[in-house]
Amino acid sequence: MTYNLLVGLHIIAVIAWTAGLLYLPRLFVYHTAAPVGSELDHTFQEMERRLFRMIMNPAMIAVVIMGGTLAWYDGAHRLGWRFLLSGWMLTKLTGAIALIWWHHYLGKARKTLAAGRRERSERFWRVSNEATFLVIAIMVLAVTTKFSGS
Repeated sequence: MTYNLLVGLHIIAVIAWTAGLLYLPRLFVYHTAAPVGSELDHTFQEMERRLFRMIMNPAMIAVVIMGGTLAWYDGAHRLGWRFLLSGWMLTKLTGAIALIWWHHYLGKARKTLAAGRRERSERFWRVSNEATFLVIAIMVLAVTTKFSGS
């Protein structure tokens, strides 16, 4: 029961974090076009700050803590530690590291936009949004199929 509850909470945290990872770059698309110092610029800054601090950061922390706990439990009690070297788990861990890096990159980009600098184009943010989805999709398929042939 506790294990299933932990899996469920992990999935909920992943959903919240994923929503933020997909929504923040979309906000950047529109923020990039807003005139610096305008009311719209300030509105985007506030939306982005709240999304990042109140949803994305807590969700990422929850994902890492619960994911680490699940990995520990699986290694110690269910699957043995060798599962960490399986293809699907290495894919998931690589994706998780990439998403954590991307999360921090988005945090820096948020501060750059708030400072009035537009270092990335609308097109960059649109494409990055799709790349993020691709990484997440690969991770989900790795976990759900475990790369089995059947």
